[in-house]
Amino acid sequence: MKIICDDKIPFLRGALEPFAEVVYLPGKQTTAEVVKDADALITRTRTACNGALLEGSSVKVIATATIGFDHIDTAWCESKGIIWKNAPGCNSWSVKQYIASVLVSLARRHSLNLGGMTLGVVGVGNVGSKVAEVATLLGMKVLLNDPPRQRKEASSAFVSLDEVMEKADIITLHVPLSREGEDATWHLFDSARIGRLRKDQFLFNSSRGPVVDNKALRDALKSQSIRGAVLDVWEGEPEIDRELMGLLEYSTPHIAGYSADGKANGTTASVRTVASVLGLPLTDWTASGVPDPEQALEFTLDASGKSLQDVLSEAILYTYDVQKDSDALKAAPELFEKLRGDYPVRREPSAFTLHLCSGTPEQAERLSKIGFKLQ
Repeated sequence: MKIICDDKIPFLRGALEPFAEVVYLPGKQTTAEVVKDADALITRTRTACNGALLEGSSVKVIATATIGFDHIDTAWCESKGIIWKNAPGCNSWSVKQYIASVLVSLARRHSLNLGGMTLGVVGVGNVGSKVAEVATLLGMKVLLNDPPRQRKEASSAFVSLDEVMEKADIITLHVPLSREGEDATWHLFDSARIGRLRKDQFLFNSSRGPVVDNKALRDALKSQSIRGAVLDVWEGEPEIDRELMGLLEYSTPHIAGYSADGKANGTTASVRTVASVLGLPLTDWTASGVPDPEQALEFTLDASGKSLQDVLSEAILYTYDVQKDSDALKAAPELFEKLRGDYPVRREPSAFTLHLCSGTPEQAERLSKIGFKLQ
C-alpha cells in the first residue's frame, strides 16, 4: 500500500508508516508519474487533482487537509470511482480568530466603535457562522447572507446580498468557489458590484481568491470609492497584484485558517478519511504534538477602567495580531509561498488561560464565549 502526502501537512509523519509506504513531497512535485501506483493522496490546495494527474493511476481516495476543494475535479474523480473528501470546518475557529483580529485592529486604526457598526457575513457555513458569533460578541449587528441555506431552511434569519450591501459597514466573504449555477461565486464581487459599494464601506475576503475581481478592487481603492479592504486570498496567488497589496488595510498570504489547531484538525480528518477507505486501524486517530506559540499560554489582563471593546481587543490581539502577517507579506511579496509554508505557530483562544483582573461579569462572559479559559 502506498500513500503520497504533501510534505507541508503538519503532525502527519509517523501516523501511516506502520501500515503503508508513505512518500512526502512538495505539492508541485506530486506528478502523474509519482501517483500512478499510489493508493491514496493526502494533499493541500496547491495540487490539482484531476484527470491529468490521476488517469491510469491506482488512487482510490483523495483527502485534502483543507476546507476548500476546488483543486479537486470532483466530477471526474466520482466518474472514476475515486473517493474524495475535504475537511469541512477544520479551520473555522482559526478564521474566526483572524477576522476578530482584523476587526479590532481596524477599529483601533480608524477609531471605530464596533458596537455601532453592522457586519455583513456572506456565506454562513462552518466559518461564516463562527465569524458572525465573534462579531456579535464584539457588539456588532450582523446580517447573514447565504442563498443555499435560505432556500433549504426557509429562514427569516437571512437577507439578500443587496440588503447586505445597502446596510453593512463591513462585508466579509466566506463562500466556496463555484463557477456555475445560480449560486456561482466566481467574481461574486465583480466590477459592477464593487462599483456599488460606498465610500464608507470595507470589504474582506478570506474565502477563495477569485470570489473578488482583484483588478476591480484595485481600481476602487485607487479611486477611493470604498473605504478599505482586507485580502487573505488572491487571484493568481502566489503571484499577487502588488499594487493592490499596497492599497489594502491588511494583506496576508492565505493564512487565515493557519492556526496550529486548525492544521491539526485538517490532518486528523485526512488520516481518518484514508483509514476508512483503505481499512486501516486509524479511524479514531487524532493529531498530537501541537506546539506552543511564541507567547505564554497563560496571561493576565487588567480590565480596570477599560471599555468592553478595549478588553476584548487586548485579549484577541494577544493571541494573534494580523498586522504582523500583513507587514511580513508587504515586506517580501515574492515570499508568498514561503510565508505560508514556514508559518509561525499560532494558537487559538481556546489554548490560552486568561487571568482577568477587575473585569466585569459581561467582559468575563464574552471572553469565555470567544474561547478563552478564564481564571
